[in-house]
Amino acid sequence: MFLDKLDWRYAAKKMDPSKPADEAKVAQIVEAIRMTPTSSGLQPFHLFVIRNKELRAKLKAASYGQEQVTDGSHLLVFAAYDNYDDARIDAVVEHHAAERPGTREALDAYYTRLKSLYLSRDAHENFEHAARQVYIALGFALAAAAELEVDSTPMEGFDPAQFDAILGLEDKGLKSVVALVLGTRDVEGDWLAALKKVRKPAYEMVTDLN
Repeated sequence: MFLDKLDWRYAAKKMDPSKPADEAKVAQIVEAIRMTPTSSGLQPFHLFVIRNKELRAKLKAASYGQEQVTDGSHLLVFAAYDNYDDARIDAVVEHHAAERPGTREALDAYYTRLKSLYLSRDAHENFEHAARQVYIALGFALAAAAELEVDSTPMEGFDPAQFDAILGLEDKGLKSVVALVLGTRDVEGDWLAALKKVRKPAYEMVTDLN
């Protein structure tokens, strides 16, 4: 069952560099990220799938030396739009209109209203909005990885400015938000692997209003 797979997963603290994640499974995780729902269908982020060892070594140094970055086989970096502008929103309209003939008038009306809201906000507020969409995608990635039994480690523990510089994100109008290591857990070397998963009981965190 899917819930059993969620119980199986944990944030691996030690990856086995001799056991890379299966590429076919990684492709499915990336597809799950692409299929993530986002506010108004804007998909305001870009995903970098990094296999290159030299590049991951540089990013490890910007991740406070966390070994998973290089011991895992894939590093996924989620980078959000630094702002919204006419071109980015117009591109969404054009794409949707091409894929859904006969919807152009409705699309223009909807996204014109959206522009009046988004383009009047400052860049930081728009970046924060885009970054929240990234976390939806991260959730989809974690769930997909669990379903496929690919070990993963979500990471906020890095210097975003260094990540942005190493990946050249400023020129792309992007800012790094969160990263996800994929690989295979090193059961013997990971202190967390054998420990019971701990979560709040439902009665403490769920209120059912009938």
